[in-house]
Amino acid sequence: MAHTHSHSQASGDENAKRLMLAFGVTATFMVIEVIGGLVSGSLALLADAGHMLTDAAALLFALIAVQFSRRPPNARHTFGWLRLTTLAAFVNAIALVVITILIVWEAIQRFRDPQPVAGMTMMVIAVAGLLANVLAFWILHRGSSEKNLNVRAAALHVLGDLLGSVGAIVAALVIISTGWTPIDPILSVLVSCLVLRSAWGLLRESVNELLEGAPVSLDIPALKRKMCRDIPEVRDVHHVHVWLVGEKPVMTLHVQVVPPHDHDALLGRIQHFLEHQYEISHVTIQMEYQACSGPDCHLNETQPDHSHHHHH
Repeated sequence: MAHTHSHSQASGDENAKRLMLAFGVTATFMVIEVIGGLVSGSLALLADAGHMLTDAAALLFALIAVQFSRRPPNARHTFGWLRLTTLAAFVNAIALVVITILIVWEAIQRFRDPQPVAGMTMMVIAVAGLLANVLAFWILHRGSSEKNLNVRAAALHVLGDLLGSVGAIVAALVIISTGWTPIDPILSVLVSCLVLRSAWGLLRESVNELLEGAPVSLDIPALKRKMCRDIPEVRDVHHVHVWLVGEKPVMTLHVQVVPPHDHDALLGRIQHFLEHQYEISHVTIQMEYQACSGPDCHLNETQPDHSHHHHH
C-alpha cells in the first residue's frame, strides 16, 4: 500500500512555522507576566502566566509532535511517531490540572489574608498579555485548514488565555477604581476554571486515543448494517476493530461474503465504501465464505438494552 504524504508535508512545515512563531510570542509574554505578577502582587496575573506557561508547553509539544510525525514509519514503529502527539496532549492536560490546583490553593490563602496589589502595573501587563494572546491566536488560526489535534489544542489554550487576560484586566480595573483587592483571587479562580475546562477536553480526547478507543463519532453497529445493505454480497461483518493513531483511524474487520467471481473487485468495493462513507483509508479486510462460528463472532454486536445510537 503506497501512501503519499506529500500534501501533509507542506502543511506540516506550515504548521511548524506557525507553532514556532506562536511559541515565541507566548513564552516571552509568560516571562513578562510572571515578573509583573510578582512585582504587582497580583494572583490573577500569575494565574494568567500559569495559563501562558501551559500555552507555551502546548505549542512546544505540538512543535515536537509535528517534527516527529515527519519521521517515516520503520520496522519497529510501523505507524511512525504519530502517537507521540497524543501522549504530548495527555501530559499537557495533566500539567494544566496541577497548575489549576496550585492557583486555587493560593487564592484560598489570599482570602484569609488579603495582599496589597498594584493596580496600574497589573493593568498595563494584563493588556499587553491580551494583545500577545490575540497575536498568537491569529498566527495559529491563519489558514489552519488541516485539523491537527495539537494545533487545535494550542489554539484552544490561547483562546482560554485571552479570557484569562480579560479576567486580569477586570480585576485591575476594580482595584484601581475601588481598591477592593479580594477581586484578584476571585478572578484568578475563574481563570483557573477556564484552564480546567480546556484540560478536561484534552484529557478525554487523548485518553480515548491512548486506550485504543474508536473515534467518538463512529457508530460501529450502524456501519455494519450499512455495509450489508449497500454491498449485496456482504452477508455479515464481525471482528471489527477501529482505533486512532495520531488522529488517523485504522480499522480491521472480517466480512462473510457470497463467494465472488472477482475477489479483488469486491475487496475494492468494500475499501471504497469505508473510505467514502467513513473516511477510513487504512483498513485490513479478511474475507470469509463460511459463516463465522467461533466464540468471538459476536464481538461488538449490539446489546439491545444499552446500545448507543448516534444519528448524524
